[in-house]
Amino acid sequence: MPRIAEARAGAEPSSPRQRERRQSILRVAADRAAATGLEQVQMHDVAKSAGVAIGTLYRYFPSKTHLFTALMADQIEGLAARVPERDADTSPEDAVFETLRTATRRLLRRPALATAMIQSSNAARATSVPDLARIDSGFLDLLLRAWGVEQPTEHHITRLRLLILLWYGVLQSRLNERLTPEKAYADLRMGCHLLLAPGPDGG
Repeated sequence: MPRIAEARAGAEPSSPRQRERRQSILRVAADRAAATGLEQVQMHDVAKSAGVAIGTLYRYFPSKTHLFTALMADQIEGLAARVPERDADTSPEDAVFETLRTATRRLLRRPALATAMIQSSNAARATSVPDLARIDSGFLDLLLRAWGVEQPTEHHITRLRLLILLWYGVLQSRLNERLTPEKAYADLRMGCHLLLAPGPDGG
């Protein structure tokens, strides 16, 4: 398990050069975790491979928890930029299912990295790791767009929040090989239909 995050947020880059340094750190960390798993990733090695001082790395990412939570947030934002608009013939709940299936497939391409990101986000605290909010808001925005809801109510948000929790559980079960791909996607599809299909009042 990753060390619990220090009680401070990482610095935000304020120039193109700083943003590139941050992205370089994230790329190296992703490659290391994908190859060796979270426990074997050493912050000094990441800094050296990224070509930055160890103090620079810790300024942006005070712990591995910060580092891999930020990576998860970036992955979700990247997915949102690549998901196509919903086809008119696809039901809203099926569109959300396809989005979740795409996210699952992308993450499972590098299972050790997916495990590192999930473990880190689970260990993080919202008060000290702001990227948790990026994960939550990014995922909600992505699924609301797939669902076709432009003015969400609290009821919409609650249904999606429950669906996201279900998705995390299914993803973890795939990583642990407790579910076959077929059963995992069947569970996700059922969850989408149970939670998102319109009721008698159309909501």
